[in-house]
Amino acid sequence: MIFYIFFIILLIIALWCSIKISVHDFKQRIIPDKYLFPLMLCGLCLVVFFHFPTDITNATIGATFGYILSATVGYVFEHAIRHHNTDTPIGMGDIKLISVGGLWLGTNGLALALIIACLTGYIWARTQNQKFIPFGPFFLLGGFLTLITSVFLL
Repeated sequence: MIFYIFFIILLIIALWCSIKISVHDFKQRIIPDKYLFPLMLCGLCLVVFFHFPTDITNATIGATFGYILSATVGYVFEHAIRHHNTDTPIGMGDIKLISVGGLWLGTNGLALALIIACLTGYIWARTQNQKFIPFGPFFLLGGFLTLITSVFLL
């Protein structure tokens, strides 16, 4: 019984952190570590103790792959665009968030969440006529949809 209560508490904390990250990223274009690290710890506890939603091996590979992929994209964009613009297109908060997404979702889920995030972010930017896209809320939406489909539909 206490095991299930701990599981639900971890999911509630993760949902709260996700909402705070989304609101903060929309308002200030930054993802604070004070919400990101509890989200990472909740995912780590869920993967290790409950094997939810993936096993520890796939979660480790997903987190590593997410970090390397997003850091490489950030590095390339920063060096290719930096001399034209003063703003970086991807920040360290986004890189850490994608790594946390890989921890939660594994490699396959991370790929699907990134596709959903890019598509919804693009659609939002086109409809709102925005130049800058806060990637965090769209990635969390993609991660949430991927989590729902992988747990309940597959």
